[in-house]
Amino acid sequence: MDKVLIIAPHPDDEILGCGGTIKKLLNNAKEVSVLVVTNAHFGDPCAYPLEGIQRIRGCALSAHQYLGIKETFFMDFPAPRLDTFPSYKISMAMSELLRDKKFDTVFIPHHGDIHRDHKVVFDSALVACRPVNNCSVKRVYAYETLSETEWGAPYQSEAFIPNVFVELTGEEFNAKCNAMNFFKSQIREFPSSRSIEAIEALAKYRGASVSCARAEAFMLIRDIR
Repeated sequence: MDKVLIIAPHPDDEILGCGGTIKKLLNNAKEVSVLVVTNAHFGDPCAYPLEGIQRIRGCALSAHQYLGIKETFFMDFPAPRLDTFPSYKISMAMSELLRDKKFDTVFIPHHGDIHRDHKVVFDSALVACRPVNNCSVKRVYAYETLSETEWGAPYQSEAFIPNVFVELTGEEFNAKCNAMNFFKSQIREFPSSRSIEAIEALAKYRGASVSCARAEAFMLIRDIR
């Protein structure tokens, strides 16, 4: 991994799913960028005022600057109704970015997440990352997002079954929590899954699965060597 792109349906998904891994990659001198696909967090632009969109994007930029992320790209596809939008247009926009920046590794949300935006982003990203026409992407991973992944349908085809684990140091995990705290409007009190306590509980559980203190877990979609 040298040039990594984290694709997030909404601002903060990238921190919930990959915040510790982002910090680890940056600590190892890798180049990490983030693409936020939609134009709001959970709102329709007709009902979600422009200042609200600007505020949540400001939170994202502050979190990314704190972590040391190289670039943040914002698209303006409509949230939370990506499933009503032509998905080929989303794939084409992603493909253009991938061609321009030559990312070799991409992280995308899990297809089984309860939020339809996550499913659409997963499908669109897979189309954009197809190994054709000299596509630079060699690795694709799916990440889990608290309050989305665990509430998906209880079917094997929709289950998040991790097969890649990234061990997090205390510094890397703390950086994830600190980055998440920039999204103050999205933090909830425990036992909400959007609480810092729940983020730590999941990190400890994923870590215990592979005998380490804390970890983030992913599903490997493709790895070309």
